[in-house]
Amino acid sequence: MSTYDPRSATGIPTEPVGSLPRPSSLQARYAAYDAGKATREELEAEQERATADSIARGEATGAPIISDGEQRRSSFATYPLAETLAGAGLAPNLAPDNGQFFAIFADGHHRQLPRLTGGPFRYGTYAADTLRRAVAIANKPLKQAVIAPSMLALLYPLTGEVPGYSREEFEADLVDECEKDIRLAFEAGAARVSIDFTEGRLATRADPRNPWTGAGMLPHFIELNNRVLERFSPQERASIGIHTCPGGDRDSVHSADVPYTNLLGTMFAINAGYFLIQLASERDKDPVYASIGTHLRADAAGVTQMAYIGVINPLNPRVEGPQEVADALIRAANFIPKQQLGSTDDCGFSPFSIDEKPSHGSPDYARDVAFQKIKNRVEGTRMAAEKLNVS
Repeated sequence: MSTYDPRSATGIPTEPVGSLPRPSSLQARYAAYDAGKATREELEAEQERATADSIARGEATGAPIISDGEQRRSSFATYPLAETLAGAGLAPNLAPDNGQFFAIFADGHHRQLPRLTGGPFRYGTYAADTLRRAVAIANKPLKQAVIAPSMLALLYPLTGEVPGYSREEFEADLVDECEKDIRLAFEAGAARVSIDFTEGRLATRADPRNPWTGAGMLPHFIELNNRVLERFSPQERASIGIHTCPGGDRDSVHSADVPYTNLLGTMFAINAGYFLIQLASERDKDPVYASIGTHLRADAAGVTQMAYIGVINPLNPRVEGPQEVADALIRAANFIPKQQLGSTDDCGFSPFSIDEKPSHGSPDYARDVAFQKIKNRVEGTRMAAEKLNVS
């Protein structure tokens, strides 16, 4: 395990979620690769350039821990399943057609998972496969986001069975693969690993266009995550987080209209060491702070939970100032014990590799904005720590 100390640089810990907007040149190369107009080598060269730029610019923000921006991944959700969003390099026992919708967003577009055709279920790519390359060129600690077993559980049909492969067999394989993904990330050099759990809030929204959202799956989602986490010691889980948000794709969301209390009353039953919680874009923050303070646990099977509240909204091009960030943390400390408080961004800045960013005008502008926002998050967090006397 890493010796990284989250408090060492800013007093109050601060950490990114994961993704950064891909440059338009990289998005174009992904599209060309899917169309058969670019080679794999050409795609990888563009990914390498974007990753190196992400790390260099991330380090320049002064952030104590950074990410590679997921420039080499199809998305936060599909990296184990396929090389690109169009389905290139699909993992075994998956088909690109008729899979379950993961989410339908507020602007009407949707994202869809592949279809499971049989067993066993195995990842095609692990997070460590790209992380190793990033660690080799980084001068600061790296965090790694991984996909939750609860998200990938949606590969299995909501009703019926996959011939010759029961749901129980699938979920046993799924838990094994998720554990392996996390362990390999730490072995590759990750200082922290967070599990993307954006489906948590969506699970409490009954959308007739997307039947799984009305199927009462949240308790099972929490159980699946705990089945993975129970395989790690308290010391290991202190560096394993859970990220929750109402989605973020094309500057749109999928579940911001769902009351947060539908999720927060039960989410902290997940035995993770810390939580990255969307909050900057939440309209009425005090009830959310209060719910976090009520349900955050001092002892989650041997680990004291931390709440990293969102102080940056990646969907809005307006750059939050350091004082705004500091004020949000100081306000949150009225409800959440300051020794269990951290800061983060509401979501990854671009969770999918093809992301037009309509509110920003272009992915390149969104990329510039993202680094300024991160810089201000770090500075505002340091200011709040001084005000709250946290070190």
